[in-house]
Formats: sequence, C-alpha cells, structure tokens
Amino acid sequence: MGAEYYGADSENGDRIDDPSEDALFMMISDLDDSDNTFVVVRPDGDDPVWSASVTFLDEGGYEIVRRDTTRDEHRVTTATGIDDIARDLTLWLAARDFPGRPTRQVTGSPNPL
Repeated sequence: MGAEYYGADSENGDRIDDPSEDALFMMISDLDDSDNTFVVVRPDGDDPVWSASVTFLDEGGYEIVRRDTTRDEHRVTTATGIDDIARDLTLWLAARDFPGRPTRQVTGSPNPL
C-alpha cells in the first residue's frame, strides 16, 4: 500500500509513506555529504503540484526548497536546526491540498445549549 497523502524519499533509497515530524527528523539527520545528500517529500503520482526538499550543504546546514504550483510558491531557505526544519516542513505539509481528502465542514456546535 502506498502513501495516503505523500511520501519522503532520500537519495540512498529510504522511503517513508506519510512521514511524521519524527520520521522527517530522522531522515534529515541521516543526510551526509557523500552518498545521501537530500530528502524529497511529495505526493505520489505523476507530475505532483507541490514538493519539498532538504539538501545537506557541504559547508554545513541544510537548504530547504518548497514549491507549490497551485499557490505560485517557490521558496528557498537555509537552516541548521533539524528540529526546526522537521517542524516547519510538517506544518507546511499539513497545509497542502490532497486530492480526495475530505474537506472540513463546520455545521454547528456539537453541544448546542
């Protein structure tokens, strides 16, 4: 069974479907400057409309690239704190559109008085 929403793939072939913040932290922690330099997160399928990547930089730290064509977003940042990167990515991923995901509807108070 594939990812329900998105998958994270690293250069060394590791894959985690629908990774949690902790899983992203572990994948980013495993990056190095020789054979595992990046992690890409994107929805499964052809031609995804959004993606995020984290790349280990030779001089230390990480480059984070976020793209979302539906929101005309292309942002490149650098950071050194893996905790912050994993948290920020998790929040960014939660705001993405996923085809087939039910939308939230507020129809009234669950406890009317």
